Amino acid sequence: MKITAIETIPYSIPYLKPLRFASGEVRSAEHVLVQVHTDEGLVGVADAPPRPFTYGETQQSVIGVIEKIFAPQLTGLDVFAREQVHARLHRTVGNPAAKSAVDMALWDIAGQALSQPVTQLLGGYTDRMRVSHMLGFDAPERMAEEAERIRDTYGITTFKVKVGRRPITLDLDVCRALRETLGDEAELYVDGNRGWTASESAVALRALEPVGITLAEELCPADDVLGRRWLVRQSTVPFVADESATTPAEVTRSLLDGAATAISVKTARTGFTQSQRVLFQCEGMGAEVVMGNQIDGQLGTVCTVAFGAAYAAASRRAGELSNFLDMSDDLLTEPVTIADGTLAVRDLPGLGVAIDSDKLTRYRQDR
Repeated sequence: MKITAIETIPYSIPYLKPLRFASGEVRSAEHVLVQVHTDEGLVGVADAPPRPFTYGETQQSVIGVIEKIFAPQLTGLDVFAREQVHARLHRTVGNPAAKSAVDMALWDIAGQALSQPVTQLLGGYTDRMRVSHMLGFDAPERMAEEAERIRDTYGITTFKVKVGRRPITLDLDVCRALRETLGDEAELYVDGNRGWTASESAVALRALEPVGITLAEELCPADDVLGRRWLVRQSTVPFVADESATTPAEVTRSLLDGAATAISVKTARTGFTQSQRVLFQCEGMGAEVVMGNQIDGQLGTVCTVAFGAAYAAASRRAGELSNFLDMSDDLLTEPVTIADGTLAVRDLPGLGVAIDSDKLTRYRQDR
């Protein structure tokens, strides 16, 4: 089965409220829907969420690199020739969301062709994951109210708290308010998006010990090599590398250099094929993984849970699977549903999704 065309469709869906964090702010999902067409009529889909403040990609750059470089290189290749596909993709530097969307769309086609869910092709460990919800910057009382609402509505009891503001007391007060509101049964962990210095992060970690956080992610820049290493050595919880470890090589360096003790895996950044390599590296080196969220819509969430549920190591912790709840609408004909704090994988061939053509027409930006 041969690739005949790769289609890119930019779209924009507003958020109900902006998601704010130390490195940026998102008010709408300005993503690119990627559709890979084949000579047997099967079409694979995936979502590319550009994050210019983290990876430098934009809607225009995703469309440009796929249409001008990737599509001409991949057209005519066999869908199952995965190593050939990736060899050609990696001739081009960067562009992680664009590459990942192409990869996941090809896995979607493979699942459809074999009448198997992608999660079964990947590993098939379990049929669902526990869900973690990400809380963006706001006043302590409003963040606590949101967490309480999410817990009561969806049964979610794990929360990732965005930190990295100055003064650090703003975020310390948030974490204390969340613990007071949610009680001891809730799991809390923090993500600084590189907003603090190493010394500020060390102060914050000591102050958060009574709160009982379980992970600390990217509190300070990894480029601050000595400071980051000094901070990670004294951390009493796993220290997660996310945007500082975006390739298998960066993951290896982060773990060996002492810049992290755990890794965030994001299918929007490493697709399914590269995410496998990152996960297996972490298992071999004894590092925990967390299934992260690139502020995904429902299609991206389906991809994340398909990968995370496929492996014991990836499903051990709650995955960041709920931030599509902040979007005002979505493109899938069958919405993603969170119940009792978990999200089930779809027991359908491929990714098991269909795009609502009317909604795509409403939100697309190229017409």
